[in-house]
Amino acid sequence: MSIPVLTIDGPSGAGKGTVSRLLAKKLGWHYLDSGSIYRSLAIALLKQSVDLENAARIVDVAQAMTLAFECGDELIVKLGDEDITAQLGLELIGNTASIIAALPEVRRVLLQKQRDFRRHPGLVADGRDMGTVVFPDAEYKVFLTASSEKRAERRYKQLIEKGIDANLTRLTKDIEERDRRDSERATAPLSIASGALFIDSSDMTIDAVIGEVLALIH
Repeated sequence: MSIPVLTIDGPSGAGKGTVSRLLAKKLGWHYLDSGSIYRSLAIALLKQSVDLENAARIVDVAQAMTLAFECGDELIVKLGDEDITAQLGLELIGNTASIIAALPEVRRVLLQKQRDFRRHPGLVADGRDMGTVVFPDAEYKVFLTASSEKRAERRYKQLIEKGIDANLTRLTKDIEERDRRDSERATAPLSIASGALFIDSSDMTIDAVIGEVLALIH
């Protein structure tokens, strides 16, 4: 019996995480945050002071990495026994994750780990290439985006609320640079999966986005 998968792809800051977690809860399905997998690897690499140009060493760390998602009221991500949730949102971690995600050797190692999350009764997979590479046979596919300015504003508010100093202009430039890098990379570039529902959330509420996705499924 086929296990249904809902893939939600899109650029950083489009609201994929919040929307995906709420949908997983409403549907009673498992949840995969692929961005956390790459960000967790970024944390592991920085902790071990690994040279980001040393692909072989990065692969070694990726193979040894043990990662777990604990989904309660909020997502908790553990690298080994350490709760790294608070570190995942740091800009340094996000930029490092984007760099290593462009390495084919690293993507191959982490690909199967992502596919292993496909379990009954279903899976909501959040990322950038869930519908194009990781789960190309997914029954339901969504591409969620928003303007770079709107995404930067959301990120700015998140950081300020956490007491982290942030610069809106710098955040906007970082997001635009990350978009360019993710779209132009040779391996699994950010793109819209064939047949995916396209949603621009710039002027939409979270409930409105969730409503559109649930309509697709039902």
